[in-house]
Amino acid sequence: MIVRLIGKNLDDVRPLLGRFGLREAEETETPELVIAHGGDGSFLQSEQFYPGIAKLPIRDERTAPRCAEHTTEALLEKFCSGKCRPVILPKVAAACKGKVLTGINDVFLHNLDRVSALRYRVRIDGELYANEVVGDGVGLATVHGSTAYYRSITHSIFRVGIGLAFSNTTEEVSHLVLDAASRVSIEIVRGPGLLMADNAAETVEVHDKDTAELYLSSETVPVYLLDEFMCSKCRVLRHPNKLPFKGYF
Repeated sequence: MIVRLIGKNLDDVRPLLGRFGLREAEETETPELVIAHGGDGSFLQSEQFYPGIAKLPIRDERTAPRCAEHTTEALLEKFCSGKCRPVILPKVAAACKGKVLTGINDVFLHNLDRVSALRYRVRIDGELYANEVVGDGVGLATVHGSTAYYRSITHSIFRVGIGLAFSNTTEEVSHLVLDAASRVSIEIVRGPGLLMADNAAETVEVHDKDTAELYLSSETVPVYLLDEFMCSKCRVLRHPNKLPFKGYF
């Protein structure tokens, strides 16, 4: 199998590939699998560089201690056993000005001027939800992404649908878990703002009267050994004073 390596300290992984019948892709080759070596950021970045191609995320042991069951060798052996089935992760999208950004975790519209709040109008499936919200931003998350930025804003998670979160609003606005088919329209009343997806470098600047559409993308990504990447035992080693979060996958 031809694989591409993404992340940090790749020399910790590279020497093991041949042992498991894997070959690192040449520069011009399209990989069959992308191994993201690092943390959550490396995993998200791997999808930005190689969208839709199967991913195998592996924690970098230099920065994230792992339990004995999830060494790099053990994970590669398990993957190459042929008994693994991927989790198919959905993605969310943000469309504005003819551009579409997609993310595994979330898409967010933030205030560009950090000393000035963003003012925006919210419609859900064409119906007005909030005539004017004043705050730092608004975003749409997947179930997978609900354990990340969405959780830090709402102090909650969800198991089905898509989640709409409002960041640091001047008045209380209810966060929502919407049907997966819902579409959210954000009209800028007063900007400027910045539209972004996950940790991607590409962004879209928005201004007064611009509108961004947030929705569940038709794109998905198959991910192998996601439970192992989010292992509760490994998490305890990294955060010994926190209760483990078992996730959904």
